[in-house]
Amino acid sequence: MTLQQVIERLQLKVLTNPADFSAISPSGGYASDLLSCVMAGAKPGYLWVTIQAHINIVAVAALTDTAAIIITEGAALEPEVIEKANSQGVTLLGTSEGTYQVVGKLWELGIR
Repeated sequence: MTLQQVIERLQLKVLTNPADFSAISPSGGYASDLLSCVMAGAKPGYLWVTIQAHINIVAVAALTDTAAIIITEGAALEPEVIEKANSQGVTLLGTSEGTYQVVGKLWELGIR
């Protein structure tokens, strides 16, 4: 399953610059709002699901080499977070759905 397919099936909003999402195949997923847990548990290529929307998520995503961050519950991002993500090559995706619902849908899509 490609990131483009995930975006389409979950009706996610791309918050950062467009990219060739069909060339990215997430290798798993991780859900946490605690940055230290993400640094310890997320693997390269994973989708990270969180309600966090501050600038530190970009640094953690770059450090762990996540495929994308899915920001839940419609959490609002400041423009500088999006700018930083674009400069670091981090993809930010948004949804109004809760983390639990998003993780369940990812599981149904086979992202484990």
